[in-house]
This record gives sequence, structure tokens and C-alpha cells, in this order.
Amino acid sequence: MCTTCGCASGNARVEGDALHSGHDHHEHEHHHDHGHHHHSHTLDNHHHDHHHSHQHGDHGDLHYGKGAAGAHAPGLSQARMVQIEQDILGKNDRYAAENRARFAAANMLALNLVSSPGSGKTTLLTRTLEENSGRYQAGVIEGDQQTANDADRIRATGVKAVQINTGKGCHLDAHMVGHALEQFELGERGVLFIENVGNLVCPAAFDLGEAHKVAILSVTEGEDKPLKYPDMFHAADLMILNKTDLLPYLDFDVDQCIEYARRVNPDIEVIQLSARSGEGMNLWYQWIEDRHDALLQQKLDQLEAQAAALRASLEKQP
Repeated sequence: MCTTCGCASGNARVEGDALHSGHDHHEHEHHHDHGHHHHSHTLDNHHHDHHHSHQHGDHGDLHYGKGAAGAHAPGLSQARMVQIEQDILGKNDRYAAENRARFAAANMLALNLVSSPGSGKTTLLTRTLEENSGRYQAGVIEGDQQTANDADRIRATGVKAVQINTGKGCHLDAHMVGHALEQFELGERGVLFIENVGNLVCPAAFDLGEAHKVAILSVTEGEDKPLKYPDMFHAADLMILNKTDLLPYLDFDVDQCIEYARRVNPDIEVIQLSARSGEGMNLWYQWIEDRHDALLQQKLDQLEAQAAALRASLEKQP
């Protein structure tokens, strides 16, 4: 069980490579030049503190969000839960930093697509790949608890997809993505789409090394989703409001939804589109192009700064 989400880790498997994220902690070799350590999200690996207390309200309500951990797990004190979560997320952040360095070295734009199940993110992704063929080299890491159905849909577009099945786990982590990266060779204008497991809770906490989180919200879900899942929308740089072709048939307040999202994250960008009809998709494509151009410009600025520092150093020499 993971203190950030309560999920049992089971065994995660990257297609083409057995990747266990269960109870065993051991080192292993990779073909790339950095190492990972397996980590577990199970509380079974930690000693339980059975002396814990509950804060009950006047009506006997259990306030599971109270206390330092902001969660509740029978047998664990709040302090112990905080320590476990810090250990898990700290290890994940180290893997994420390694992934981010690899993306930067390859001038690769990595986007982490997050949403509830049924938001239409696979349809959005397949249309994106089909209509941008030749504009940039693309690859996809596909996260699901079971099956390779979505990865098969991606491959039908001609784009390489690597499936990660998380078993009972409800999110991807940086360790899994690091394994999957070994199967990609994207060019200078490469774009890596990471389709996370359908879940608006845990993926908010787990950095994969991506440049941006993109939260996809369907108009069929209700405009208050940003308030119900604030961590996700706070972590996202872009909210895609999908399935807008259904608006005439729904009681959905677009302006209210956007206001809720910006209440949680004043800087979040919003694109309204329909992956089915194609309306608004060009705004999404332009957003990707702009982010990739910004990534390349940042790399160019860094190289120019390094060159200027080197010239200044040489000029000081006698």
C-alpha cells in the first residue's frame, strides 16, 4: 500500500522487461548509464505503530484528512506515514531527475498526460499522432493497470508505444518510466507522450521527469473536478477541456469550470477542443510546438552562456 494513494503495488511490468515494484528491494543493471533501485509502495515493508488515535467529531465522523500525513492508515501513526511518504517520494524524485537529464540531453519534450478514466486522452493522443506525422518524431509510454489495448491503438498510428502495466498500482512512477526510456531513440525534435494511468490523485505527486503535466478533463465529468482534485490541477501547466462537441447535450458550465481551475492554479492554461470532431485541435498542436521551441531555445541560451563564460575566461588569461 502506498501512503500517497492507498494502492497496493503488486507487480509493475514494462513491456519487454520484467519490472517488479513489489516487496523486494534490490539493485539491478540497466543498459543506460545510470542505475535505479527498486522501490516499494507497500506498507508491509515498514514496522507498524499500533498505538494510534483517531480524531472524531461530535457525530463520530472520521476525519481521514487530518493530521500531519493528511491521510489515515490503520496501524500507522501520522508521523510514521509522513516518513514513509517522504522516503517514497524522495526516491522517486531522484529517478525523475535522472529522466529529466536524459530528456534534456536529447532535446526531447516529455509530456505527462493525466486524467480520470474515460476522459478521451487516448483518442486525443491517437489523433494528435496521426495529424502531426512528420512534424516531429514521437513516442508514447502507455500506462494501464492491465491490458495493452491503448498501446495497440497507438501502434496502429505507426508510432512506437511501450506499455507499462502497473498491476494494482494506480499511477506511473519515474522508475518505471526510466526503464521504458531504454526502448526509445527519439531525434532532436522528439516528443514523448506519457499517458498515465487514469487517476486524478496519485499522478499529481509523482514527478516522472516530464516538462509539463497536461490534465485532460471531459465535459461529461462535471465542472467542479478541479476543486475536488486540486493537487492535480495545481500541478498541471495545461488543462484540456475535451469532448466540447457534446456541450449542447449537457448541463456543463465551461466558464465555471475554468474559474474553478484558475482558483486552484492561477497560471494554468486552458484549451477547449473535441478530439472526436477535431474542433480546437490546432490550438493543442500549436501549444506543443511552442513548448518544444521554448525547450530548444532554452538549450541554445545555455550553450551561448557557456560559450560566453569560456570566452571571458580565455580573455583573462595572460
